[in-house]
Amino acid sequence: MKSLQTISLIVFLVGFLACKADTRKPVFLQEEDKNPAISKTSIKVALLLDTSNSMDGLIDQAKAQLWEIVNELSYAKCKHEQPNLKIALYEYGNDNLSEKNGYIRKVLGFTEDLDDVSKELFSLTTKGGSEYCGTVIKASLDQLDWGNNADDLKLIFIAGNEPFTQGKIDYRDAANVAKEKSIVVNTIFCGDYKHGEDTSWKEGAILTYGDYMAINHNQQTVHVPSPYDDTILQLNIKLNKTYIPYGRYGKEKVAEQEAQDDNAAGYSKSNAVSRTVSKSSHFYKNSSWDLVDAEKEENFNYSTLKKEQLPQNLQGKTIEEIKAYVKSQRKKREVIQKEIDDLNKKRKDYISNHKKENTNGLENAMIEAIKNQAKKKDYTWE
Repeated sequence: MKSLQTISLIVFLVGFLACKADTRKPVFLQEEDKNPAISKTSIKVALLLDTSNSMDGLIDQAKAQLWEIVNELSYAKCKHEQPNLKIALYEYGNDNLSEKNGYIRKVLGFTEDLDDVSKELFSLTTKGGSEYCGTVIKASLDQLDWGNNADDLKLIFIAGNEPFTQGKIDYRDAANVAKEKSIVVNTIFCGDYKHGEDTSWKEGAILTYGDYMAINHNQQTVHVPSPYDDTILQLNIKLNKTYIPYGRYGKEKVAEQEAQDDNAAGYSKSNAVSRTVSKSSHFYKNSSWDLVDAEKEENFNYSTLKKEQLPQNLQGKTIEEIKAYVKSQRKKREVIQKEIDDLNKKRKDYISNHKKENTNGLENAMIEAIKNQAKKKDYTWE
């Protein structure tokens, strides 16, 4: 239930952490590769979401605030560098899940594909159940590729409302494993702050030097419309036309991009605007299926492209003609993204002057936690 909140929170965290390393991310022109590797130090965030019966409000809140959280973290810098973001997703506490596996499911391994994160968030449903926090934390520690880079920021966000002590695996044992791997566990209790303390949610965070937060998961997200929204949404239509799908998953990913646009718009116009702003940021990467993004990668090679896996208008073209078309689409995209960025600055100013105080929702809780932890890593916000 509150799982989705956790997601938003994690996404946020991711943004502020990445900093020093310079690990190159190869471009996957082969259609088998849906999740390209990362090129710099990584911020790795695992979201562990409770999808038991009482968490519908939390899930709605997370869906409604995901893109705004991504946007906030996109302003983070570490030593003048923009970090990369990788997100993993688990659900737990749902009766539809296997009892043998402790009612948990790995939904996504670490990925930079924000459309996939959105897709899976919107597909989560609630039912049941039995929430075993120690079990799902330990599973994420064992099953995900956290890597050995000391410069990576490694975070777990777990959200729920049942006692943290349930299940066969003691959360304190899981916390010890997390500390050994330099992974910070942050806990989000959906309900009264004191009740979360009494049921060990606060201790679950303190053991790994993480943050404990309590939120009102049934609080409705309030979107503030701005005079710039319609223009930004028109620019989103133009932005989508700059993508050049290729490979086995090209057409599928274009359809998914449109589906996530629709999901965002289904909540409100403001939410659709927030997603458009995210799509103009450096976090929105699609080199596994879009030629404009792929060409920027070090290991990209036009000679590996298969004619039948190119758009109809590029089949039969020479490599030089394809390069010229990609260059043209890139220039169009950069102009559109700059327009969106300029309008969003005005939009942010407008919203800050018209937004009522709202201090107990998911977005505020996550931002506060992320910025608190970012101080320890010398992160700054533009």
